[in-house]
Amino acid sequence: MSADRDQLVELITRQVLAALQPAGGRAPSAVAHAVSSAVTLAPGTVVHDPQSCERCRNWGVAGSRGPEETRVLAEAGASRVVTTMGYCPASDGLASLIDHTLLKPDAPRAEVEQLCREAAQFCFASVCVNPNWVALCREMLRNSGVKVCTVIGFPLGAHLPDVKAYETRRAVEQGAEEVDMVINIGALKSKDYALVEQDIHGVVQAAGKGVMVKVILETTLLTHDEKIMGCSLSKAAGADYVKTSTGFAGGGATVEDVQLMRETVGPEMGVKASGGVRTRDDAEKMVAAGATRLGASAGVKIIRGEAVQGKGY
Repeated sequence: MSADRDQLVELITRQVLAALQPAGGRAPSAVAHAVSSAVTLAPGTVVHDPQSCERCRNWGVAGSRGPEETRVLAEAGASRVVTTMGYCPASDGLASLIDHTLLKPDAPRAEVEQLCREAAQFCFASVCVNPNWVALCREMLRNSGVKVCTVIGFPLGAHLPDVKAYETRRAVEQGAEEVDMVINIGALKSKDYALVEQDIHGVVQAAGKGVMVKVILETTLLTHDEKIMGCSLSKAAGADYVKTSTGFAGGGATVEDVQLMRETVGPEMGVKASGGVRTRDDAEKMVAAGATRLGASAGVKIIRGEAVQGKGY
């Protein structure tokens, strides 16, 4: 029974493909473009390519279709398209927790483009870039399943609240789907808790529904009690995540800080470990401690289990 069904499916497939071919024997370019596993929808646009994705090759090609692929297939005569949820069959692995990060002030366009290509190839959760690169990343990653994250009030957190709110609105207009804002560290250490909460809440409101807000505490500069208060104020202000570090203050994530943050916010919020996450072992320890997202510039090497040279994010 199963063999007969498979033969019937194969026969129908051959007939459909034959019907789509013109006299010259080659499929119409639009159809070939949609059926191809390496899809580029517009110049510079990156769509997840199962053939170049290491986990797709290991787990099997995902039967997912982006909106543009589906439209082209429908125009070619398909009345129904089989798909699976998501863009990668292994998207629940470590890679799907990584914000692939490039925040160097001197990063050129070519490095940002490479970041996007790597994020699509390895099915990372997002790329995290400075605000001036958001529009480029949005175009390159459209239909890839990879989100675009940017930073607000970065890296010092000393911007005025209305400036952070404006920066957030502009980033969202440019295509940001997640924003990582730096807390007003000086206000927290001065015990001006009303200002800290106002600062965070303004970004949450400016981001609007559907845009994730992560609050960077810069834990290396805080005492134990200040870390707890920072987490508590972030939760009260409606943020989605608390995050350890910018990576620019001389310290990064520690297992102890991640555990403390998780204990403070409970299961309702996410915890992002960033700064100094440079190896697969580092990443796994942070996840075991309670992290649900990882910020790293060495995401590719982490997934491959390779050694990372230099400081890293």
